[in-house]
Amino acid sequence: QVQLVESGGGLVQAGGSLRLSCAASGGTFSSYAMGWFRQAPGKEREFVAAFNWGGGSMHYADSVKGRFTISRDNAKNTVYLQMNSLKPEDTAVYYCAAGYGTGLSGLPRVDRYDYWGQGTQVTVSS
Repeated sequence: QVQLVESGGGLVQAGGSLRLSCAASGGTFSSYAMGWFRQAPGKEREFVAAFNWGGGSMHYADSVKGRFTISRDNAKNTVYLQMNSLKPEDTAVYYCAAGYGTGLSGLPRVDRYDYWGQGTQVTVSS
């Protein structure tokens, strides 16, 4: 059983930055694809960014390319999401997810992840 705990959310003005962290425990970290998703009120959960299992490849949603950066520290079993040039439309609850053996093609799909964190709120004011 993998546990995921997110932190780092908050309120920021448009154009600002935040860094989210997701600490994982209970599994072999390198065996899991690690991803970030977000869900705004009244909308479906959507893909933001992810590493495939093993961490060799990254994938980003078009809406965040060039602004967000995903990284991972295998020694700390932690994945990060650096968010720069934030926009009001980035406002959402951000979730960390782990998918056992999920490959590159499956990274954007909610159903390819086995474990989810509790979420952290990110609010960007205009």
